[in-house]
Amino acid sequence: MSELNPEKLHVVYKNSIDGYKLIIPRKYTLTHSDSTGDLFLTIGTEYDYDQISGLYTRLMRDEVLAEWQKKNNHYELHIFMHVSGGFCFGWAGLRDRIFRHHLSLVLEVFRYGDKKMFEEIPEIKDSKIIVHFQSNRKKYDKIEDYGRFKEIPC
Repeated sequence: MSELNPEKLHVVYKNSIDGYKLIIPRKYTLTHSDSTGDLFLTIGTEYDYDQISGLYTRLMRDEVLAEWQKKNNHYELHIFMHVSGGFCFGWAGLRDRIFRHHLSLVLEVFRYGDKKMFEEIPEIKDSKIIVHFQSNRKKYDKIEDYGRFKEIPC
């Protein structure tokens, strides 16, 4: 598993979102370039559909979407990964392994990319991380509690 190279991470804030306050809805759209290794993170009130609408991205379906949700006076980060279904590259088992392998890096990208918010609101590190592995195959269609940010080494 490779570590985050901050020089390869490109962050864009949209829809009046800034790095200092937790505004709900707050959503992350994460994509990458296979050829350069660059990571592209958009933080906004909506997912960045322009970022994921290209033909290559629609075929690969390897983007990661996430959103902060408030539940009973605490926050949770829900992460969505498209394991199978529809038209996408790769079989479900392989895609599931790839997403799980890169999940620590994904969390590191979210934390580093939105670091101002994590610094301004330190209690956000107590938030639960819920991962939705979305698949048309029951074996891979799962929702898992991934712990809390303070427990994740990133």
